[in-house]
Amino acid sequence: MTKVTMTVNGKAVSAEVEGRTLLSAFLREGLGLTGTHVGCDTSQCGACVVHVDGKAVKSCTMFAADADGAQVKTIEGMNNPDGSLSVVQQAFQDHHGLQCGFCTPGMVMSSAALLAENPKPTEAEIRHYLEGNICRCTGYHNIVKAVLAASGQDAAALAAE
Repeated sequence: MTKVTMTVNGKAVSAEVEGRTLLSAFLREGLGLTGTHVGCDTSQCGACVVHVDGKAVKSCTMFAADADGAQVKTIEGMNNPDGSLSVVQQAFQDHHGLQCGFCTPGMVMSSAALLAENPKPTEAEIRHYLEGNICRCTGYHNIVKAVLAASGQDAAALAAE
């Protein structure tokens, strides 16, 4: 067993974990943060994306011990300090960027990471960045619209360019 200490959604946490414990399992089973979904355990679907030290990471491919000392943010930590939805979360709601909801946490986390790196991405840049996230329901159109809206851009205006 290995002791890990990290900050998750602004709260310091410590626990003993087996060396093989994945970050996704630690978050879900150890901390009860079940918003981080596990769809494949092979890094294919992106449902498990969280932020580790500000970078989007597929938590099913990272050991919890590798996050020792890190700042981790999950979908549960994405809301504003007053509890309202973040800009990205609100845009997903407003633009129907979700259907069944299984991929939504990973899509929101990846979209937020994209906007942190590139505040005004093009539609092509959004689609490229989200290639590692699979959605079987929406066809991605409304997800792209949501990311454009979260960036302060109008999808219809960009399409006309």
